[in-house]
Amino acid sequence: MDYDIVIRGGSVADGSGAEPFAADVGISAGRIVVVGHVAGSGAEEIDARGKLVTPGFVDVHTHYDGQATWEHTLAPSSNHGVTTVVMGNCGVGFAPCRPDHHEMVIKLMEGVEDIPDVVMSTGVPWGWESFPEYLDVLGSRSYDIDIAPQLPHSPLRVYVMGERGANLEPPTEADLAKMRQLTAEAVRAGALGVTTSRNLSHRFRTGELAPSVSTEEQELMALADGLRDAGGGVFQMIPNTDLDQVEEVKLMRRLVQRSGRPLSFSLFQMPHKPGVWRDVLAEMQVANDAGQQIRGQVYPRPTGMLLGLDLSLNPFSLNPSYKALADLPLAEKVARLRDPELRARLLAEEPSDPHPFFLSVVRQTDNLYPLGDPPNYSPSLQDSIAARAKRAGQDPRELIYDTLLMRDGSEILYCPLGNCEGGKFDSAGALMKANNTILGLGDGGAHYGMICDASFPTYMLTQWTRDAAPGQGFSIGAAVRALSSAPAQAVGLCDRGMIRAGYKADVNVIDLARLHLHAPSTKRDLPAGGRRLSQKADGYDATIVAGAVTYRNGSATGALPGRLVRGAQQVAA
Repeated sequence: MDYDIVIRGGSVADGSGAEPFAADVGISAGRIVVVGHVAGSGAEEIDARGKLVTPGFVDVHTHYDGQATWEHTLAPSSNHGVTTVVMGNCGVGFAPCRPDHHEMVIKLMEGVEDIPDVVMSTGVPWGWESFPEYLDVLGSRSYDIDIAPQLPHSPLRVYVMGERGANLEPPTEADLAKMRQLTAEAVRAGALGVTTSRNLSHRFRTGELAPSVSTEEQELMALADGLRDAGGGVFQMIPNTDLDQVEEVKLMRRLVQRSGRPLSFSLFQMPHKPGVWRDVLAEMQVANDAGQQIRGQVYPRPTGMLLGLDLSLNPFSLNPSYKALADLPLAEKVARLRDPELRARLLAEEPSDPHPFFLSVVRQTDNLYPLGDPPNYSPSLQDSIAARAKRAGQDPRELIYDTLLMRDGSEILYCPLGNCEGGKFDSAGALMKANNTILGLGDGGAHYGMICDASFPTYMLTQWTRDAAPGQGFSIGAAVRALSSAPAQAVGLCDRGMIRAGYKADVNVIDLARLHLHAPSTKRDLPAGGRRLSQKADGYDATIVAGAVTYRNGSATGALPGRLVRGAQQVAA
């Protein structure tokens, strides 16, 4: 045969932003070799007539750091056309880590990323100490998609400083020099970059701040110096949203100037600071005009939490009387909650927890919506449980309680917390259309019982493209570029994200007319029977990674061509 795979007659959106064009795609030896008319034959021929052919999608913000050590299938990202994930974000991860700090790192991931302790204690094999050793372990494994790890600040700080690092003590000059050295070492070994978090919601489950959160600028500069020494890598940051956001961008500018490397950060429209995002975008434009590459990672729908009886949190889960129910099977939990006496007690109680962010979530009783199936991420304000209760003259907490018991306790409540300024649930569009922003923030591999945002490519292609009102959404070409080449190039993965000769053969064949996002559901297939949210989609006819078909019609083929990506990548000759 002339080719390994030939995709015939599809409508190719090549990732450049141009509108789709009719073409065949020929693939050999894991690379795209022909785009146009393919005269030869393929060992496998895929009929793509009437279908959309796109590059594989790239999510630059995930947390598969633990999952990649015990699983080969990196769902839910791989269920939505994603073929490369960047992990190690938010300054948290599992390396470097000394043996006597394993429990501390697990507790940190439990508090920041909602991964149950027992899942990590059972699943993570701990066959490393240094970050290069961690990369070697990942490099010995195969996956359904590619993974690109970053060096996380919090475990690095504790690795260098020990208990002083966990206790938020200031570093010595020797500590800073060691962090700088290890950052450079990690990037030279293949880390895509270094990450940190300044966000006050990032805490241990017991409420103490993550080690990176309160560090001073000199320590961040040590990480920047490490990137400069290595001559590569990117910097990723979660800013402190309680501080002046323009000043936070100015800090990022100083880091970019020091390192000479690109930086990206999580950018939201925050309800407690309306309009500030415009000032942030303006300062970012000043930075980029000065040659300082700063990108805002944005999400294409409201950011928020999912609450339910079979999830990590619900509006009553931190009440004293709920604790005896927390670990019961769902059916038994529902039966107990139908007891009028317990209902009255829970409705009268107040939540209590050492983690302030979790407390703030369960207290969001005025901002809850039934998610439904298909899921509605852009509800009307009048559809909120609080609005419905007001119309009925009912206490909203009573209606919340009753709603949680619907569908035998499997009902999911949606709590949007950002990107919905002024009650407009489509306001994320302004962020996506702004200069210097990239799509991301799928958070796959984390928040197993609170968030299922790795489905955003399917949402982007349906709500913002196929189903968008005229003039309100994105063209197919622009949407595909935002999902593929734009994020790939922002982090230096320049060998993918395009359907052109020489590029890595990561490709999706999508039946856009049939593309459909299902509601999230829970399953218990993590180590130790741990629970996680899963979200499926219809319409992905085929997903190809490195020239091998990994999914057909949404079902895994068993092929595992995905590998560890070590550092920045360029297009093959």
